[in-house]
Amino acid sequence: MSATRVTTRFAPSPTGELHLGNARTALFSWLFARHHGGSFVLRIEDTDTERSKEPFTQALMDDLRWMGLVWDRGPGDPGDEYRQSRRGAIYARHSATLDARGFTYPCYCTPLELEMSRKAQLAAGRPPRYAGTCRDLSPEARVRKSAQGISPTTRFRVPAGRVVEFDDMVHGAQRFATDDIGDFILRRADGSAAFFFSNAIDDAAMGITHVLRGEDHLTNTPRQLLVLEALELRTPTYGHLSLLVGADGAPLSKRHGATSVREFRERGYLPGALANHLFRLGHSSGENGVLSPEAMPRHFTVKHLGRAPARFEESQLNVWQREVAHHMPLEDSERWLAAETPDDIDPARRRAFIAAIRPNVLLPKDVAHWRAVVFGASPPLDAGALERVREAGPAFFRAAADAARAGGKLKGIVNAVQAATGAKGPSLWKPLRLALTGTTEGPELAPLLDAMPDSAIHDRLNRFAA
Repeated sequence: MSATRVTTRFAPSPTGELHLGNARTALFSWLFARHHGGSFVLRIEDTDTERSKEPFTQALMDDLRWMGLVWDRGPGDPGDEYRQSRRGAIYARHSATLDARGFTYPCYCTPLELEMSRKAQLAAGRPPRYAGTCRDLSPEARVRKSAQGISPTTRFRVPAGRVVEFDDMVHGAQRFATDDIGDFILRRADGSAAFFFSNAIDDAAMGITHVLRGEDHLTNTPRQLLVLEALELRTPTYGHLSLLVGADGAPLSKRHGATSVREFRERGYLPGALANHLFRLGHSSGENGVLSPEAMPRHFTVKHLGRAPARFEESQLNVWQREVAHHMPLEDSERWLAAETPDDIDPARRRAFIAAIRPNVLLPKDVAHWRAVVFGASPPLDAGALERVREAGPAFFRAAADAARAGGKLKGIVNAVQAATGAKGPSLWKPLRLALTGTTEGPELAPLLDAMPDSAIHDRLNRFAA
């Protein structure tokens, strides 16, 4: 990196929830800045006044904070304004400069005319681009168009016969012929700035040195480089990230299940799990274990960004969820699962309950089953389980129930049963677990009984003692 401090940005449009693909872009941009000791900027691109909503802005900011992606500069900071809807004067000033330098012209083409031109080009086997209909209109023709009440857009006059070249951090050397680009809109008919223009202006104004964004923006880059060149503004280094797809290879969408950060948050996924999964989607790493937010930037490098589509699979996210959930501090588990634990038990028993079940909990909803097992009525047994319990015999359970009545936990119960019946191995453990929990699988029995009320332990054993 050069002596200039690395500065990256995440620039979402608040027209919906934070999608996983955009969350990965934000993560990689944040990691790149942190890896180089740089700065991470959040900019809200809300010039689409019809679709941009303030609740979406607040929600995406909450999602970023939840993921630990704290920005160094962004909405609410003094000085530069980080919402595009409030930067109209800046765009107007740069637009006037382009007008004065002859880089723009008014375009009176209607949406219908543009669509007909597009279809004609496709029918002729040519890539669709603006045909330049209004590029050389005479002053008189422009006056007549305006007199008809047509509000023009403003197009950038793309120079002919040139090649725009840049080195992409992911895709390498790129070359685009200007003759294939076509004149593009800088200002809409209502005077607002279009994406190509406002996005490039803001990157220059905010000192953005490196831009990581989706590869769907790759063909936008030569347009923005032309604008920045015409304005004699500094250009960032671009890197275009691979597409995020579902397990079937199709672009990630609702048909694949949850696609927004909010949906995963509400289901109880942990930020560390989501970050570790996204970190490895389109980015290779030799670190196979869970990386903390402090460690992750050290292991991120653009050299390890892949060009092939990255597959998001919830089953793989679950692997990271299990790793993070089962190794987090117990007090963090208590906060994570607080809403699913009974509120009428003492703190010590609640902690014992969570400590016992968390190896078997992937998401908070999984607590409900074990809550019923530990604090609910005696579990029902199916025919096979009931037969296994009865095979152990009444003497087995009388000894167990008596030990439980005396206040014994698992060790005391086991010793009493062995002394009375000589049972051991599966003949000892399976009937006990079935009678106490209704299943032969689950959390270790000893910590589970530490959380279970003494009266419940006795009652569950005593029902098979006669």
